[in-house]
Parts: sequence; C-alpha cells; structure tokens
Amino acid sequence: MPQFSFPKICLYKIKDLIKHVKRSRSSLTDQKLQPTLKDLLQNKVYLAAFHSYLQSEFSDENIEFWLICENFRATASQENLQPKARRIYKEFIRPSARKEINVDHYIREEIKKSLEKPGTRCFDEAQRHVYLLMERDSCPRFLQSDAYMRLNQKSRTIWCI
Repeated sequence: MPQFSFPKICLYKIKDLIKHVKRSRSSLTDQKLQPTLKDLLQNKVYLAAFHSYLQSEFSDENIEFWLICENFRATASQENLQPKARRIYKEFIRPSARKEINVDHYIREEIKKSLEKPGTRCFDEAQRHVYLLMERDSCPRFLQSDAYMRLNQKSRTIWCI
C-alpha cells in the first residue's frame, strides 16, 4: 500500500477550514426531515403556502373544511353550534355544495342526522376522512412542488467557508 504524506502545514489548514464549515443536510436526511401534514397545519407559514398550493390545484375546500372543523370544535356556546353546523353542512357537505368535499354517503347522512342537535364532534369523521385525503394525496404533491421548494430553500443551510 502506498503511503501518502502531507506536509503538516497543509493538514493544519484543512482542519482549520473544516472547523468553519457549516454543513447542509444530505438529500437523504432532508427527505426524512420533511414536514408531515400535522407540521404543515401547525406552522402558519407552511399552512399559508399549503393553502395557496391547494387553491392552485382547485382543492382548497379540503383545508378550509379542516380548519373550519377545528374552529367549530372550539365553539363554547351550545346555542351557536346549530347555526354553525348548518352553515358547514350547506357549504361543504350537502350534495352540490359550493365547496363540496369528497366524503362517502354514510358520513354525509350521519352528519345530516346530527344537525338537529349537533355536538362539537359531529364533523369528526368527515374531518378525519379529509385529513387522510390531504395526507396521502395533496401533502406529498405539495412537498414536491416548486412552492414548497422555494419556501424550504429560504431556510436551508448551505456549505460556506
């Protein structure tokens, strides 16, 4: 085996340079560190970007429904529940609604029945269904989109000496 010998001065320079280098994450690590849908929904910047992305795909009704359900669940007054529930049903659940979400007939009928005396959890099944749709379909596409790449590029660490 040949032995390489470097002058000591060269090794010291290299060690000194290495100390001052900021390392970026490898692409493999970046994939593991990509945000989940839960992360996107909890971060205002990512949420706004995700919402804009869904608008560009004409599927923003999903995120809007999820957000309005979160707001509905936080409703404290029992007398406000029924009017809010009826508005949500009319806008998102009813067949041919303006922003109709993709839920099955069974979920739709259960919500319709619950409108007489709605509880804060009456939209949970539909919200869970929409969340899974976004998690499996919209979120992965968003994470591969130019919009996310530009947003992510701003916070990425690069090699610098």
